[in-house]
Amino acid sequence: MRHTNRETSTTTLTRLIKALDAKHPVTITYVKADGSTTVRTIEVYDVVVSAAGDIVLKAMDRETGESRSFRLDRLVAYTVHRSEYTVARPAADDKPARPAHGLATVTVLYPVDCPAVARVQLLADALAA
Repeated sequence: MRHTNRETSTTTLTRLIKALDAKHPVTITYVKADGSTTVRTIEVYDVVVSAAGDIVLKAMDRETGESRSFRLDRLVAYTVHRSEYTVARPAADDKPARPAHGLATVTVLYPVDCPAVARVQLLADALAA
């Protein structure tokens, strides 16, 4: 288990993006908005930046099978597993259209074979702009 207070946000984000690329689930210890702590196993499918500048992980929760969002700064610890994703995700066209409230998606174009470290740098560059 890796504790986020012992590594930089960039290192944490790099490892989570690598897990996303390899389709490896991640067990996280997460502090909710109300201050309570929860442990969940998730399958990350997207990383976005909120309008407030927070990095948000979009993931499927293995327990409920539903899509959830997790702020990177609220992660306390995480473990990347070696197994594969198992939760089905709805196709992009199957999701109901609803207006975004408070979230801004940063689109960063990069080659499919771009290393995760380079993608983190592209994301950081996009945030700085």
